[in-house]
Amino acid sequence: MPRSPACRAGARTRRPYQSIWTHGSLIGSDCSCREPEVRLARLSAVKIVVCVKQVPDATSVRRIDPATNRLDRSGEGALNATDVNAVEEALRLKEAQGGEVVVASVGPAKAVDSLRKALAMGADRALLVSDDEAAGSDLVATSYVLAKALEREVADLVLFGQQSSDSDGAVLWAAVADRLRRPMVSQVAELTVDGGSVTGKRQTEFGYDVIAAPLPAVVAVSDAINEPRYPSLKGIMGAKRKPQETVSPADLGLDADAVGPAGSRTEVYAASDPPPRGDSRTIEDDGNAAQAIVDFLAEKRLL
Repeated sequence: MPRSPACRAGARTRRPYQSIWTHGSLIGSDCSCREPEVRLARLSAVKIVVCVKQVPDATSVRRIDPATNRLDRSGEGALNATDVNAVEEALRLKEAQGGEVVVASVGPAKAVDSLRKALAMGADRALLVSDDEAAGSDLVATSYVLAKALEREVADLVLFGQQSSDSDGAVLWAAVADRLRRPMVSQVAELTVDGGSVTGKRQTEFGYDVIAAPLPAVVAVSDAINEPRYPSLKGIMGAKRKPQETVSPADLGLDADAVGPAGSRTEVYAASDPPPRGDSRTIEDDGNAAQAIVDFLAEKRLL
């Protein structure tokens, strides 16, 4: 078949398909003079919602507020570390096959500052569910609010960081997946989206698990999955102009007793500082350290 002028010039159009090279073959070219080994494939765009959390900055001193028995969050906040990995993975998937990346969070009004970091990295828009009445929500109430927000977004893929640095629960993603009745894969260190399914690879004590699930699905990623990018100056400036929506639980159709302490199933009765350390003894290893330790344990009647 004679080659068209556009083909001779190496031009490729991208109307209904994207053109990419893989293993030496062109996939998805609109050119009418394809070579025999060329095959056609449609790359489906994926809408991804990344659930993130603002946590106390790692350099801040953490304390329990005696008035509420909750973690004091009045200081500087930051985007949870493994959530940054989740945002990075969402951006890589978008760059590979198109789509939209939305970051969603439940938290105080100032949490929007942390959401802007995700926007500066490249996310398209941010959604914050915020209300004073939602303060103190536990896993049950928070998962309920997030599930309602995600139902409104209708995402193909929901990403979480494996765990947050403040509560270290590593359970929220499972609760949200259960509420949405979606398959869930956790501790993912390698993620692939292919057509209507997602495949996650995670390390175990005995090797690796490779788990596939149909979309829509929920995935929790570990910090081993990637090295997050740093926001560029252009990205930081552009983040201010990206859509940033703040809604209340009522806007999602939730009653006041479904969030905050009223909607929670856990209650903290008391919190106190750990007791001071007792008398301690430093043993220098001058060749007799082992015997000194034995003598100390015998003195304390621990042997």
